[in-house]
Amino acid sequence: MEIWVNPACSKSRSALRLLDEADATYTVRNYLADAPGAGEIRELLGRLGLEPWDITRLQEPAAAELGLAGRPRDADARERWIAALAERPELIQRPIITADDGTAVVARTEEAVRDALGRR
Repeated sequence: MEIWVNPACSKSRSALRLLDEADATYTVRNYLADAPGAGEIRELLGRLGLEPWDITRLQEPAAAELGLAGRPRDADARERWIAALAERPELIQRPIITADDGTAVVARTEEAVRDALGRR
């Protein structure tokens, strides 16, 4: 199990605390310092069963700079969204837990973290 975190994010810290309380074995990835490439983001989206716009933090200043709110959300625009996430990883929703069973969850709630723990 791996958890993608922003150490400054309270949701990330909360998810880490829950994993520790459950004695889970996991690795931590600060995805701002160790940014995922486009291929990794595509793989992650497949594991999540989501599209790139579903995991984009549109309230971030970088989203406004890139005009993401007005960008189409369709198959033709998908690669542009992925490129934006790879270029500006702060736009990726956090935390994200990749489970050993090949799935992943956006772990912003306690329930989502517990769901990921059940997927070990």
